[in-house]
Amino acid sequence: MKSELFEKYQKVVIPAMKEKFGVKNPMALPKLEKVVINMGVGIAITDVKILEVAAADLATISGQKPSIRRSRKAVSNFKLREGAPIGCKVTLRRARMYEFLGRLIDVALPRIRDFNGISVKSFDREGNYTLGVKEHSIFPEIDPTRRDFRIQGMDITIVIKGGNPQKNIDFLRLLGVPFEKNKKD
Repeated sequence: MKSELFEKYQKVVIPAMKEKFGVKNPMALPKLEKVVINMGVGIAITDVKILEVAAADLATISGQKPSIRRSRKAVSNFKLREGAPIGCKVTLRRARMYEFLGRLIDVALPRIRDFNGISVKSFDREGNYTLGVKEHSIFPEIDPTRRDFRIQGMDITIVIKGGNPQKNIDFLRLLGVPFEKNKKD
């Protein structure tokens, strides 16, 4: 079964982008390649169970088992040893990616307190967008009343193939990503 966001991409976004940029071939338009969700759990140095809970939460949010990320270097000031587990990450592609982005845009982002849109300034040189979320409890799958709950932040990177940052802003706007309103908009 196709995600609502994927159907919107095929039926609305592609024709609108073709018309706006005057491109005949849809393969020349920006396209979602993958979504990477990263949770850095620095406090896991002292208690590994915190990392296990964060990984379980990330699996619940994404629908996919995360990989545990380990430190590459030892840093004595942070009491960090080389190879110690310090975070978890998941890479979503195809149907899971569209399903997750649909829930992020329609459900999770509006649940952020005093939400006025996300910044347009978080694009890198290649046109990928990175969004930082301070509380993972904005996702409805997470139960903040459970006993072992900890507020955990996460980074969500949307990797877009083909396109520059300006085209990608228009592409994400057409998908429904709520960017903040500027005075010149």
